[in-house]
Amino acid sequence: MAGLVGTTATLPLDGRSLGWSEVETVHAGPVRVKLTSAALSRVQSARRAVEAALARGDKVYGVNTGFGKLADRIIAEEDSRVLQRNLVLSHAVGMGPRLPAPETRLMMLFRINGLARGHSGCTAGMIDFIATLLERGALPEIPEQGSVGASGDLAPLAHLGILMLGETEPARAELRRARLKPYVFKEKEGLCLINGTQFSLALLAASILKADRLTRAADAIGAMTLEGLMGSVRPFDARLHEARPHRGQGIVAKNLRRLLRDSRIVEAHAQCLRIQDAYSLRCMPQVHGAAREVLDWVKAIALTEANSASDNPLVFDSDGAILSGGNFHGMLLAHAADALTAALTTLGNISERRIESLTNPDVSGLPAFLSHEGGLNSGFMMLQVEAAALAAENRTLCYPACVSNIPTSAGKEDLVSMSPISARHLRQVAENLHTILTIEALCAGQALDFRQPLRPGAGARAGHASVRSVVKHCERDRYFKPEVEALRSHLTDRFLDDVTKEIGRLE
Repeated sequence: MAGLVGTTATLPLDGRSLGWSEVETVHAGPVRVKLTSAALSRVQSARRAVEAALARGDKVYGVNTGFGKLADRIIAEEDSRVLQRNLVLSHAVGMGPRLPAPETRLMMLFRINGLARGHSGCTAGMIDFIATLLERGALPEIPEQGSVGASGDLAPLAHLGILMLGETEPARAELRRARLKPYVFKEKEGLCLINGTQFSLALLAASILKADRLTRAADAIGAMTLEGLMGSVRPFDARLHEARPHRGQGIVAKNLRRLLRDSRIVEAHAQCLRIQDAYSLRCMPQVHGAAREVLDWVKAIALTEANSASDNPLVFDSDGAILSGGNFHGMLLAHAADALTAALTTLGNISERRIESLTNPDVSGLPAFLSHEGGLNSGFMMLQVEAAALAAENRTLCYPACVSNIPTSAGKEDLVSMSPISARHLRQVAENLHTILTIEALCAGQALDFRQPLRPGAGARAGHASVRSVVKHCERDRYFKPEVEALRSHLTDRFLDDVTKEIGRLE
């Protein structure tokens, strides 16, 4: 699906089969999306069910009643569309920084796909309007704070409604640029828009995409560090991992064997007296593998959510039933984000311990802080401090937001999920891990320079060359920050590609 970006190709959505390749495509840039014929038929059928209920004079939550604690207030037929507009306006009270464009596109994609499942009761025209905004790159200003993740992500999604209404001058400017007139919400459509989990899901999905690359990069960087510290490959013997056959552990051990294949450094110290390496080297399969297992679990949850109807009430066209429930509740997303936050924090912890070993001469046998003329030069001393600071910050972000309940809506919403907070913590931890791994790659590259002319294994050698394509060996102290930032970008853009060209794709 990557070829869709910047082309006239169309991504079909049916509310049931959205995959990670499509998610990655929309994260990368504007894409044209369109409902499949089956999805369009379901949407139209559900809309007819809503209109039939109104024609019968049925009392339907959020259609001809108030919301939340005000659900017992009946709304006159002539005010039904005013109700939807008022809902969007009153709920668009988010605060804080603006959601970045990639996550905003994902939020819109997930809202379209959820509506495409055909249980929401909106018109096809509303879905098409959001799809046109997405295709033309007209993005709403979504504040990141203000949602508790039940009843859905009300405030963030309401700000999408502000764009659709053209309520503010920036919104009107975006609509003019997209060549669209303001949208008029019909019965139930304001509620359909804002009553869902798509803001939390967008943040979670973006972090999953990042974590997928970082977990594989951690294996390659860890292999470089093992070579720099002259560690043993015995702990990665396949027989050990067959005796404890956790999938993630086995994958990491296999990756490490491939990365370290044909290492002259390993051969050079095969008869050394050291019996066992520290856990940060020896237990990479167990620690990195645990993070892989959590990531796989979270990916499955996120993809199921992306292909779900998460608003309320839901319409079932088979018998015209309109049922109130709680699919908007983000608790599972909160648990998933909190779990992945902890898993990525452990990856940062083990990476920081390897950095400390690389820079500590009592452990590494290398010059203190990997510096030439130590004393005159401080070398990588402060890079280890930076890694320690970020690892410590990650630990403070690991408190699970999912247990931090504060009832809302006059007690009607008495247990909320806090999924957006969980997802925002996850995003920050992923960013911090990215920097920690960058620092480890920088230190490991310097250590491998000191081990020359001994040659590391094929994968570690490719990783070393990739680092050196961005950052030169450090002969004397210099201003490191621009180089760290450049290598940080390289780590997710090119580093893995350089390694896989040599040994094949890491699992």
